[in-house]
Amino acid sequence: MTEPDAILLRRAREGDAAAFGGLVERHQTRVYAVCLRILADPDEARDASQEAFITAYRKLGQFRGDAAFTTWLHRIAVNACYDELRRAKRRPRLHAAGPDDRAPEPGSPSPDPADEVAGTIDVVRALAEIPEDFRVVLVLADVEDMAYDEIARVLEVPVGTVKSRVHRGRIALARALAGEPGRAPGASEGGR
Repeated sequence: MTEPDAILLRRAREGDAAAFGGLVERHQTRVYAVCLRILADPDEARDASQEAFITAYRKLGQFRGDAAFTTWLHRIAVNACYDELRRAKRRPRLHAAGPDDRAPEPGSPSPDPADEVAGTIDVVRALAEIPEDFRVVLVLADVEDMAYDEIARVLEVPVGTVKSRVHRGRIALARALAGEPGRAPGASEGGR
């Protein structure tokens, strides 16, 4: 469908299921990508994406048009991710030990640092290690290339808070990529 979001949205509000299907088709890849980068798990990202579209469908009548449809949809997707993160904290996680989980044999040589540098840096893993408030703004700012004012509307926080979270998040991400433990400087449990 080549119709603009506004026309598809109007038709969907009038009960045209195909119009909403067009909106889903147009935005599903981007919504999934946002969810995957926030949640770092493909299954959880699919669940959150599906929940985001279900919520959007249920709340079509509440979309006022104050912001772009994509901004509204991103907000719903981020909320679905927060819900999934809360559910994940309550679920017990079992990890089966694999061959790579064994402790090195005493006296065995350390891995060559050049091999590690030459390998691919796992940004998704590093993102998963930083506090979720920082992770969300980094995904929206650096991956989705959203402007700070749009991120502020999506997250319903002041622009200054977005700037602060991006700054602290980038520090935390750099530390996670370097393998350093700990949180970003000045980070509280909920972030800011």
